[in-house]
Amino acid sequence: MMKGLLSMSDQENRILVVDDEERIRRLLKMYLEKEGYEIDEAEDGETALKKATVNDYGLILLDVMLPGIDGVEVCNRLRQVKATPVLMLTAKGEEINRVQGFEVGADDYVVKPFSPREVIYRVKAIMRRASATAYLTKESGTSNNIVFPHLIIEHDAHRVTASGQEVSLTPKEYELLHYLAVSPDKVFSREELLKDVWNYEFFGDLRTVDTHVKRLREKLNKVSPESAAMITTVWGVGYKLEVAK
Repeated sequence: MMKGLLSMSDQENRILVVDDEERIRRLLKMYLEKEGYEIDEAEDGETALKKATVNDYGLILLDVMLPGIDGVEVCNRLRQVKATPVLMLTAKGEEINRVQGFEVGADDYVVKPFSPREVIYRVKAIMRRASATAYLTKESGTSNNIVFPHLIIEHDAHRVTASGQEVSLTPKEYELLHYLAVSPDKVFSREELLKDVWNYEFFGDLRTVDTHVKRLREKLNKVSPESAAMITTVWGVGYKLEVAK
């Protein structure tokens, strides 16, 4: 196997834990290893960014407050080259950092002090969704493409094209768009999206949905305002992917 490349199962099983507190890294490593994950560690942003760029991980657990390059900037730089799922760790009351984390592409967050049970639940939920969409195989004689006038979703290739230009999405952004596109014009509540796209029946924060919708619109709008406009807000209810009649 080539250096830097891992099999699908190896990659899915590896988690990078980034925190400047050794006791936090040790605690997370203990619980995650009990679940069968292979753990790598980093204690600062620069080391984390190097490891995350060079290696393939199924998930990165990333503390916001890090010496040197903070977690938000690490996530921002990582998103320029990779779509590895990121679960951010934030201190209680740091809402602005959580929002910033979502804006640069984090998939979810856990607030310190956290319950190990909650961390494990969120890790499994994120990785389950990522593995379900990132390694799709094409069935013989079938096509899973979803085609609209300004938007094409090639589900087998995990590729989105808006007005002829390919759009780079994180696994969660892609999954959200695909979920809405499968049932065009159907309105989904934030609770439904949180449950079905994030697989959260508890611990969920509805702002997670809002922030991902915002990021998805922004990315589509850069190449195709028509595609971005398809994702509409139904005030007091939720969101839908609207198709012009």
